Formats: sequence, C-alpha cells, structure tokens
Amino acid sequence: MTITALDFERCYRAVSTRDSRFDGQFFTAVRTTGIYCRPSCPAITPKRANVSFLPTAAAAQQAGYRACRRCLPDAAPGSPLWNTRADLAARAMRLIGDGVIERGGVPALAATLGYSQRQLTRVLTNELGAGPLALARAHRAHTARLLIQTTNMPMSDIAFAAGFASIRQFNDTVREVFAVSPTTMRSEAQRANGRAVPSTNGMLTLRLPYREPLDRAWLEWFLSAHAAPGLELWEDRSYLRNLRTPHGHASIRLGFQRDHVRAELALHDMRDLAPTVARLRHLLDLDADPIGIDEALGVARHAERPEGRPRFVPGIRVPGCLDGPELLLRTMIGQQISVQAAATHTARLVSALGDPIDGPTPRLFPDPAVIAERGAEVLTGPARRIRSIVNTAAALASGDLALHPGRTAADLRRELLTLEGVGPWTADYVTMRLLADPDILLDTDLVVRQGAALHAIDLTDTARFAPWRSYLSMQLWHSALAARTVPAARAGRTKASTES
Repeated sequence: MTITALDFERCYRAVSTRDSRFDGQFFTAVRTTGIYCRPSCPAITPKRANVSFLPTAAAAQQAGYRACRRCLPDAAPGSPLWNTRADLAARAMRLIGDGVIERGGVPALAATLGYSQRQLTRVLTNELGAGPLALARAHRAHTARLLIQTTNMPMSDIAFAAGFASIRQFNDTVREVFAVSPTTMRSEAQRANGRAVPSTNGMLTLRLPYREPLDRAWLEWFLSAHAAPGLELWEDRSYLRNLRTPHGHASIRLGFQRDHVRAELALHDMRDLAPTVARLRHLLDLDADPIGIDEALGVARHAERPEGRPRFVPGIRVPGCLDGPELLLRTMIGQQISVQAAATHTARLVSALGDPIDGPTPRLFPDPAVIAERGAEVLTGPARRIRSIVNTAAALASGDLALHPGRTAADLRRELLTLEGVGPWTADYVTMRLLADPDILLDTDLVVRQGAALHAIDLTDTARFAPWRSYLSMQLWHSALAARTVPAARAGRTKASTES
C-alpha cells in the first residue's frame, strides 16, 4: 500500500483484531510511545487518535519511530505489493532487496531503472514515505537484527555483512531503529530463545517466515522434479544447490517447517547474505498473500467438490528463480522435452562447463559467457535450438539482454520475443518467474489447457481471475497432474504449439 492508498479504517480494524494477514503490508506508528509495530502486535491496541499507518518500515524510521521489540515488525514476511505492482516504486523495492544500492549506490539503482536520481527519490518518497537511502538503511537494519539474534558472529563481521560502512554507523543505526545496543539485543535474544546457532566458515541457519496457508507439496514437487544433478539435489525432503552471488557464490539447503522455511547458507562472502535471502524468498514465493489469492480464485468453493472431482488447493505458490540468466537458458534447453530430459541436458552442461565448488552439489551453473563460447560443443539436440541458446547466452554476457527484477513485464516480454527460439510460452514463463508477475496466464500450455478442461474454465474468458492468473495457471497445472491426465514428468514443458 502507498501512503495515499492506506485506508485508516481498514488498517485500524486489522490492528484491532491483530490480523496477521496484514503483517508486512503496512506498519502502525504509535505517537505516544514513539514505536512502530506490525498489525498483529500482541500489545494493547493503541487509541485511534494516537496512531498513523505507514507503508514501509523505512517510512516509520524516517519519521523517528523505533521498531517494537515485542513484535519485531521488520521480521514479518515482505509486502506482496512489490510483486503485484509493476510501477517504479515496486521495481525499486525489488532491486533494493537484491542489494543494488549496497553494491553501486543510488546512482546504480537509478540507472538500472532508467530514471534520474532526483526523479527516483521524489517518486519513492511520495509513494513509500522514504527515499532510496532510507529504504536501503531499513534493509540493512533488518539484516543486522537477523544476524545479531540468530548467530554468534562477531559484531564487526555483522556490520560488514549487513552493508554498513563502519562499526560506528552499524551501532548508531541499531540503537536508532531498535532502541538497544547490538550487544543488548543479542543478550535479550539468547535469554528468550536460547543460544544462537553457531556461525562457522560462513555457514548460517535462518528462519524464512511466510504467510499461511502454503502448499508445501507443490513446491517440493517442483523443486525435486526440476533438480539438475551436479547443480541441485533433492534429499531428505530438502533442496540443496549452489548459486552465483554478486561477490562470489553460495551453497544453500532449504527445508519446509510448520510456519517457516529453514535455510542453511554457506556464503563465500557475507556481503551476499541479504540478496541471497531475498532470492530464496523469491524462489519460494514466500511474500505472497495466499488468503487474498485463494479468495479471488474461489479455492474454498473448489475444495467443497465431491471426492474424485478436481479441486483447487489452498496456498499454492508460483515458483520464482534464483538467477535470471540461468532461468532463461534452462527454459530454452527444456523446450519441447520432458522435465526429466531437461534436467539431464542441464546436468550435462553443468558438468562440462560449470565451475567446481565444494559440497554435495559440486558445480555452479555456467556463466553465460562460457556457454556463448563453448556451449555448442556440449549441447545436444536440434541445431537451431543450440544456436538460439548460444546466441542468447552471448546477449546476456555482453549486456545486450538484461534479466533482473527491476524490469517491467511488458518490456521484458517484448525483448524476449525478439530472440531466436523464444516464443510466447517461454517469454510468459520466464517473465512470470523472474518478475513474480502474478497475472500471467500460460494459456498455450497443454497441461494448463487440460486442467482448464477439468474445471470447465474457458481460457479465453479469465478476466474474473485477474490479477492472479499466474496462480490460476499453477492451480490448473496441479489439477491436471493430480488427475494423471499427463505424466508428471512432462508438467510445464509440453506446449500446445511449437515455439520458434
């Protein structure tokens, strides 16, 4: 919600009922105490006259409010608005979460978005109540709190990992935002929750919260079915893989728990913590508003159908991605073949061209420049497909094609469709997963069409499902697979028509 879009009555009603569905979507600033809270804070509901509502934690901090130490407002799942909106503010928030300001400052953020620094600052301040520097500061404060409370890392290392320029800046920010020193914050957390998980050689264990409900089985199937040996591994209901990060690489292990995802991270450079966490949340769509989405799709109505009839499932997610270039290249590799075959082809490419790394998954996905140079030696299949993959890798390596979360869906799709070998299905699929676009209907997908037939849904008349048609696509995929209308191994790869 923007400053102008916040509805006082609706927000106050959510605070009065401690409705956790709104956590992360707005923040309650209490003038009499000088603190800001999440809507579900267990404290006594403040009087109407004493509160105001702000769209971001940065706006609250900018106004001089401190974070509530009881409800930890910054620990709530992120706002789903940064995924559902395609405007400048939402795209900027996605890039800030990916660490663009930490790596290149506000000039890099403005250049990536195609705006001047002055224009960008004005829009963000008007929309979100804070400029880019304040938004990045709030992001650093959140990362610092997470590390202080959940690890035993030295404070100097935490300051570095969170993106602070100095220990003094780190100490001052923590005191201003949380009203305690870093040392006191850690002591309080240890008394409340026990000893922190040790941090050894960059290994961290974190909790990634999400909004219930969440269909874990769907995400577990998706991750396991698409896992490419050597790069990814599905083991003991956990997902393991390596990924490139801005300053090196990381190894991750993800496992679903009752109210959070347990993430174990081994980072080559601790400065990559915040962007890695943001990418993990994006991969699993953890910031979605499942109750609102399910209501729009009529999930409850479908759930009441008799046994044996196709049903929608509560809390389905749209899998995102960890790396844009990898997503596009793997999608092109997997065109017109099964998921299993796509994983095999990807594994062959990774084994031949991926950089080696220690761990249970021994390789990184190859850099686009390497694929552009040597991909033709390794890739198999139709010559035209190999040529299109190699040429796309060259465009990515040269910077002619940019895949990042700050793109607009329309511009990205239009640019993808100019590439040889990329048709509407691939462009839609990549746009949906890279940008977390909630309203892309994969209506040319054979499995989606089969799911639509099961539910008697006319894919030419889906306006009533907007803006959640990406989630509708997932529901239809799920229904088709559950009904065994096609082998599970071909889900999401079989298109209705050949792409060119």
